[in-house]
Formats: sequence, C-alpha cells, structure tokens
Amino acid sequence: MKRVRFSVARVGLIAAVTLREAVRQKLVALLGLIAMGLVAGVHALRDFNFGASELKFIADFGDGAVAGFGAALTIVLMAQLFFSEIENRTALTLLAKPVWRTEFLLGKFLGVIVVAACFCALLTATLAVVLWNREAALVLERPEGLVAGGAVNYGALWIGAWLHWLKLVLLAAGTLLVASFAQTQIYTVMLGFTGFVICHLQAFAQVAYGRSGAGVMTVAATVIHGMFPDFQLFTVGAGGEWSFGVIARLTVYAAGYAAVAVGLAVYAFRQREV
Repeated sequence: MKRVRFSVARVGLIAAVTLREAVRQKLVALLGLIAMGLVAGVHALRDFNFGASELKFIADFGDGAVAGFGAALTIVLMAQLFFSEIENRTALTLLAKPVWRTEFLLGKFLGVIVVAACFCALLTATLAVVLWNREAALVLERPEGLVAGGAVNYGALWIGAWLHWLKLVLLAAGTLLVASFAQTQIYTVMLGFTGFVICHLQAFAQVAYGRSGAGVMTVAATVIHGMFPDFQLFTVGAGGEWSFGVIARLTVYAAGYAAVAVGLAVYAFRQREV
C-alpha cells in the first residue's frame, strides 16, 4: 500500500472526536460542577482563612481548585480516552486505515488539552465573578481596606490561568507518554499523579539534598530535575507582577518538555502492538 503523507487535517479530526468523547464523559461534568460549586461558594468558607485577607483567601482557594481539579481531570481523562480506544479495538480499526500513529496520538493530546483549556477558562471566569462581587460588597462596607491594597489584580488572575493550563499540558503529555507503553489504565493514572507530585516537589528535594552534602543524592536530584519540569516556576509571585518575557519563557519551557514527552510517546507507541 502506498505510504500516505502526514495530515494535519486528520489530526484535527481525531482531536475533534476526542473532544466530543471527553464532553460525553461523566467525569468531566462531575469535576467541573464540583470545582465551580466550590469556587462559587468559597465566600462561605471565609471564616477558615487563618488571618489572610478575604479577597486573597478567595483567590488562593480558587487557584488551588483550578490546579487540583485540573490535574485530576487531565490525568484521568487522558488515560481513560486512550485506553478506551485500545480496549474497544477502535484504535486498531482506525490505524488499519491510512492514519499515522503519530496523528492518532497528537489528536488525542490536542483534544485533551483543549478540554483542559476550557476547564481553566471556565473556573477562572467563575472565580473572577466571585471576586468582583465580593470586592464590590467590600467597597461599600469598608472602602479604606481596599485603598490600602486589597483590590484584586484580574490581569494576574488570567495569567495564573494560562500558567495552570501550561502545567496541564505538561501533565497531559506525561500521561500520554506513560499510556503509550503501559498495559493498564490504573497504572497510567498512578504514574501520572506520581509525576504531578514530583514536578511540584523536585525543586525542594534538590535544595534539600544539596544542603545535605550527599554526592549520590545530589546527582540523583539533579537528574530528576532535568527529567521532570519544575512546576514551582509557574507560581504567580506576590502582587502578580509578571513581565511578558517571563511568560514567554515559561511557555517555551513547557512547550519544549511537552514536545519531548509526546515525541517519546510516539516512539513507544510505534513499537507497541495494538
């Protein structure tokens, strides 16, 4: 059979089908509704802010909801959509046609990160509305507190959403890499969450091992630091002061790691019997 050329159109079609499948998943609706409910009702938890300003507590709570629920959604959804194709033998039927395995994986990856983008945008918009309403109420109650610096930086809020999405892109790429050679969905999900923890803590581990002076552990920490992206780099600093250059560098940083992970996934999937 004559070898067909790589087609961006076929990647787009697979991504569109993946997106439709994701929307039909009850997990997406469940996590989305729970996260939106928590963000929308966060003002009811302001008695547990442990001394932080109310608006900052709401913003931090919403930020944590986007990060936590977004990670769970991305990892589980990527594993579920990939293995559903394998278990139902639809991947075999699709790949028997003039479709590259690279196109198949890229379509799955793009479909999931579009879902992740919609999730981040929806929750951030909900959080912005909650903050705007509460800020307006506080202006009427005690405007002097906001004059002293309590106003919300909505630009930083959306920058944070972009950075959260970049982390979810990395998680999707890493989970896809594991799925490309793993045999079970649960194994893929477990490794996905393990990678999520490592990406958040590996910078702290490197500092700790560096202070201990243990040569072997320092080398191991350095290797892990190179293999896994550092999610601490994506944390919005105090005051939300970020330059375009910093955001651009982080975007390139995430794109580089994601490209390597997807490339390795393509290589591993080519060696796999479907």
